[in-house]
Amino acid sequence: MGCPNPYMIENGKSGGEMEQNTQSGWLTRLRSGLQRSSAKLGEGITGVFTKRQLDDEALHQLEELLIAADLGPATAAHLVADFGKPRFGKDVTDAEVKTALAEQIAAILRPVAAPLDIDRNKKPFVILVVGVNGTGKTTTIGKFAQNYTEHGLSVTLAAGDTFRAAAISQLQIWGERVGAKVIAGEPGSDAAALAYRAFEAARADGSDILMIDTAGRLHNKKDLMQELAKIVRVIKKLDPEAPHATILTLDATTGQNAHAQVEAFRDMTQVTGLVVTKLDGSAKGGVIVALADKFKLPIYAIGVGEQAEDLQPFRAEDFAKSLIGA
Repeated sequence: MGCPNPYMIENGKSGGEMEQNTQSGWLTRLRSGLQRSSAKLGEGITGVFTKRQLDDEALHQLEELLIAADLGPATAAHLVADFGKPRFGKDVTDAEVKTALAEQIAAILRPVAAPLDIDRNKKPFVILVVGVNGTGKTTTIGKFAQNYTEHGLSVTLAAGDTFRAAAISQLQIWGERVGAKVIAGEPGSDAAALAYRAFEAARADGSDILMIDTAGRLHNKKDLMQELAKIVRVIKKLDPEAPHATILTLDATTGQNAHAQVEAFRDMTQVTGLVVTKLDGSAKGGVIVALADKFKLPIYAIGVGEQAEDLQPFRAEDFAKSLIGA
């Protein structure tokens, strides 16, 4: 039997008004975080479609705007085609374009807006977190752990980024802050052995969740990717079904390069879902639409800031409207 994702529970409190206020605050932060992405796209649409008949030139300009916003050529092409079919030759306004595109984008995103579900029958439920350098893996783990512990789940954290002493200390700080046990080793120690030891410890003390941090590695470095595969093999010695979830963290500022990262990590670790970070520092938020359209992987959460509350479940309609400025 699955357990509802704690990210869907509003800080352990109940009540419609509290939930509405929390969601309203997040929506404000989301719109603010996506401002760099939405400003260029929204202003571009307004510039093209002010008192404009929908013709081939207008559709071409719209497609170029979508590509510039990192939705990618393939996604941009079929969005424009679907938008243009029923409206070609008619007068359209910028507001109509934004509303229609937001609806089309939301339709692409809805199937992947799936929060991470914790199966309480798997104890510990093992979550492996992977990604290239600087995507925010350790911070993402800390934010997830905080939310889980606030909702009564016991969490063990494994400091598997043994290459960086700073990563170990950072995870230990998060552990102290949120009340999670941290299993760590010496810098430079074997990450797979540490993951194995952390799994044994989490199982022994009855932890509900084990989250394993890993060293950042470039997706095109085969030796480092093989090391990641070793961690997975070692974990499976204790539970053939583990890891039960593998989160790939992606930095929104990388834009279309995120496609290559998804392909490489998915092939090596069987990624189950994505967390997209740093949307507040990027004008490339549209890449989420392209990733959803191409890979169909669940997007567990998105981040628009440094605070724990700045990482929230991914909601298709909210994101689509905020991206377009509708």
